[in-house]
Amino acid sequence: MARSPKVIVDRPTTRRIGALRALWPFVRPYRGLLAAALAALMLTAGISLVLPVAVRRIVDGFSHGAQLLDEYFVAALGIAALLGLGTALRYALVTRLGERVVADIRRAVFDRVIGLSPAFYERVMTGEIISRITTDTTLILSVIGSSVSLALRQAMVAVGGLVMLLLTSVKLTGLMLLIVPVVLVPIIVLGRRLRGLSRENQDWIAASSGTASETLLAAQTVQAYTAEAPARAAFAEVTERSFAAAARRIRVRSVMTAAVIFLIFAGVIGVLWIGARDVAHGAMTVGELVQFVIYAVMVAGSVGALSEIWGELQRAAGATERLGELLATDDTLADPADPVPLPQPVRGQIDLTDVSLHYPTRPDVSALKDVTLAIRPGETVALVGPSGAGKTTVVQLIQRFWDPERGSVAIDGIDLRRMARADFRQAIALVPQDPVIFATTARENIRFGRPGASDAEIEAAARAANAHDFLTALPQGYDSEVGERGVMLSGGQKQRIAIARAILRDAPILLLDEATSALDAESERAVQQAVDALARGRTTIIVAHRLATVKKADRIVVMEDGGIVQQGTHDELVAQGGLYARLARLQFTDG
Repeated sequence: MARSPKVIVDRPTTRRIGALRALWPFVRPYRGLLAAALAALMLTAGISLVLPVAVRRIVDGFSHGAQLLDEYFVAALGIAALLGLGTALRYALVTRLGERVVADIRRAVFDRVIGLSPAFYERVMTGEIISRITTDTTLILSVIGSSVSLALRQAMVAVGGLVMLLLTSVKLTGLMLLIVPVVLVPIIVLGRRLRGLSRENQDWIAASSGTASETLLAAQTVQAYTAEAPARAAFAEVTERSFAAAARRIRVRSVMTAAVIFLIFAGVIGVLWIGARDVAHGAMTVGELVQFVIYAVMVAGSVGALSEIWGELQRAAGATERLGELLATDDTLADPADPVPLPQPVRGQIDLTDVSLHYPTRPDVSALKDVTLAIRPGETVALVGPSGAGKTTVVQLIQRFWDPERGSVAIDGIDLRRMARADFRQAIALVPQDPVIFATTARENIRFGRPGASDAEIEAAARAANAHDFLTALPQGYDSEVGERGVMLSGGQKQRIAIARAILRDAPILLLDEATSALDAESERAVQQAVDALARGRTTIIVAHRLATVKKADRIVVMEDGGIVQQGTHDELVAQGGLYARLARLQFTDG
């Protein structure tokens, strides 16, 4: 069953084209480019309005001699050349402006979402965010680079053409204006319906992208469970809903366009019939009628084009609103206005005091309950216990991915909420259970731990993580591409690259979340030696299910159901009995 598109910000959806005003902060830095584009647009609109006058002169000039006629034709040719040059200049300026503004919007949205806390990503799928950054910004590019420019040009032509129609024949112009109210009715009535359908269509496109992204990232799991058919069906359903919404939007827009164009040209034809009778009775010249006809067609065409452009503006307004929602998303975490700096050098003292936490998506389950834990500088502490005990939650709190509901988390005596996150996170190196490998070279994946590191430092870190041998065996050695999410590497190889990354970071606080879980016995022994060496002089927190990896820890903290139930060394805890002793018997004996 396809899921409904998620709403990032719970607020009423605007029904006004005024949502496009949110683009102005991105356009404002390029006011000079905008002014030049508007000047070129006014030039082309003005030249367009001059052409019918030239045509009238040519038509009426047939009776004034060949020389004057030649001059009229040369003048018309010059006007056409100016129109061509002006149009090319307008296109170049407007398109450049659109590309520049959309690039800035994409950067602003990415800059915003990359810093949002995990609570945001529990509510919204990354595929939907990517859809907004790509599909929605493409719509905005179409508007800034084309639709707005065309709308302004058509509006200028419509207004200028109307003035010229009045100068040509007040009587015929008055008759034309009688059809304007009739034309506005379908634009207003159907335009409202079109706004809602455009927003619905974009929401389903985002949902389709989210579903595809989630499924493709788990392609091997889907295939392993022979779930291709349900996956195809789920994607087909959400895609069909997107198509159905698009079909309704297209249908409404088509009806609106047909109604507007028919009413406009029906009115023009009626007015021209009256004008033809005036020519027959000598009330106006043939050239004047031709001029009037051209202006009438220009005005009618402009109004018809505006009705089509209006639909594009509606879609862009919805896209702008959706992007605005991302930019306006309130993060559950925020840096203080006046952050306290982390003292240097960092000692690595970590204190959790009476910490309690419920995850927003699981408000009825306690992730942590009244946890108090003091970790001394340079101490190696292992967190053990069954799945769901709260071990990883402690690691996430130390990085301030969440804020406790009660209690505090502090590094070197300073509450994390009083510091800038980027400040204290610089003092932390992490090796997660599921290592993140980027679609670049092995060398750059390790360098991610410290961007300024030299190649020699990278290779030293890889040797310490027992990764050097397999990396040099790759086709291009350290410079081999490892594929999306490290698809070309084994689980153990990815884990060792992540460990090398943490070694390279050389941070005073080291967090190891099941860091050796994917390694074979030989590699685990080598990596464990590297981790032991790395941990010396550093505050180290190890999350582990395999107790063999934590026997040498200075202290083992046993967690269960979000609380601490035991603390001590391996020998002390085995002697005490309880949960740890039971886990030890299961892992170290056959009974």
